[in-house]
Amino acid sequence: MTERRPRLEGKVAIVTGAGSRGEGVGNGKATATLFAREGAKVVLVDMEIDRAAETLAEIEAEGGIASAFAADVTSDDECRDLVEFTVAQYGRLDILDNNVGNSHRERVTEIDLDDWDRIMTLNLKSMVLTSRHAIPRMIETGGGSIINISSISGVRAGKDPAYTASKAG
Repeated sequence: MTERRPRLEGKVAIVTGAGSRGEGVGNGKATATLFAREGAKVVLVDMEIDRAAETLAEIEAEGGIASAFAADVTSDDECRDLVEFTVAQYGRLDILDNNVGNSHRERVTEIDLDDWDRIMTLNLKSMVLTSRHAIPRMIETGGGSIINISSISGVRAGKDPAYTASKAG
């Protein structure tokens, strides 16, 4: 029986929110680890570099290739720098996994509008900011894949209207 070729061999991926908060494995960490197991070189993005470094250590312990990168994906300049770092480090960009997200558990009648704007910027606008810089680099090498992670909350109302609205977007 022949061994299966890794599905992402030769591909380069960015995963935002690649560190986990607290115990366990969050979506970003799990995605980054699976991408590496499938042969991708992965740029692990998190505002907290220590979180990304934990994911990096786990990927490297399994023989995968990755880099940790600290970025605030609500900043257009930092999203540009992230994409440029990726291409400089690995020569291309094939996959962008927009995973980052957060919530603010207040009712519509109680939420501070600045908090609402922060959630919308992090959960929704960040996908536009990362994508606008990734797309031209993907086109240079023949295309790519952009994955925008949502939530069941995006189709079912919950107790967090800012999170629900941003994930529906």
